[in-house]
Amino acid sequence: MIRSIAEFLRYFDAVHRRTMRDVAALPPEAEAWRPPRGRGEASWDIPTLVGHIAGSRLYFVSAYRGEGWVSPPKPDTRRRERWLPVLEESAAQLRAALADTPDEWLDRRVRMIDTEGTLSGWRILMMMLEHEVHHRSQIDAYAGLEGWPVPDIFGRSAEAIAARQSEQRALWRGEQEGA
Repeated sequence: MIRSIAEFLRYFDAVHRRTMRDVAALPPEAEAWRPPRGRGEASWDIPTLVGHIAGSRLYFVSAYRGEGWVSPPKPDTRRRERWLPVLEESAAQLRAALADTPDEWLDRRVRMIDTEGTLSGWRILMMMLEHEVHHRSQIDAYAGLEGWPVPDIFGRSAEAIAARQSEQRALWRGEQEGA
């Protein structure tokens, strides 16, 4: 559970860095790529997804601040050279909007947009992060299908971890025997 806005912002910065890394890895042809089929969000091209990530951050922050579930104007992400600046701008706006909010707001209840009931402030902020990771994963899946580079989430590939399993098992057995 997040206990302070400063703690949340540190966590957000890590998620943001991974989004920036993955979007930066996209090749120029990603600018014109679109899914071969789909409706709604399943038909969004990569520029739309990048803009949606940037804008939705501020949508969730608006709700958290008690200003309603209000979407900001859509950023211009038609050109690839705008993707990283737009994401940086939204991150800066998010930090500025949250920096002066009291930690007690993490526990206050926020009315939902489309259903009865409320959610705690910290849950709204976590929904924002889960939403970002969802769409970043969508972009990464499209990149993988196209054969474009997809950065490893924590700098380690599944293959690199698999190669160290025998060593780790032996280390663990040795620790258990010495305990």
